[in-house]
Amino acid sequence: MSDRVEVTLYTREGCHLCDKAKAAIGEAESLYGLTIDLREIDIDDDDELYARFTNDVPVIYVAGTEAFRHSVGPRELAEAVRAKVPSS
Repeated sequence: MSDRVEVTLYTREGCHLCDKAKAAIGEAESLYGLTIDLREIDIDDDDELYARFTNDVPVIYVAGTEAFRHSVGPRELAEAVRAKVPSS
């Protein structure tokens, strides 16, 4: 798969679920041959994001659409990413 898909991980420092989600994103990329542009955003650095997500992190957006909260596995993430890649 050569099409890049942006995945945004809303996170915060010291969040073990966020660390697991980031690892799942990396696993999905390597296991399923995906090309992911990962953007990590710390919600504690932005008052609006903090108010929006508070303790709901991690929150994962795939191609601009919220796809997961709290947890994700590599297979589920791969399916969400593949759904955003235009058919050839």
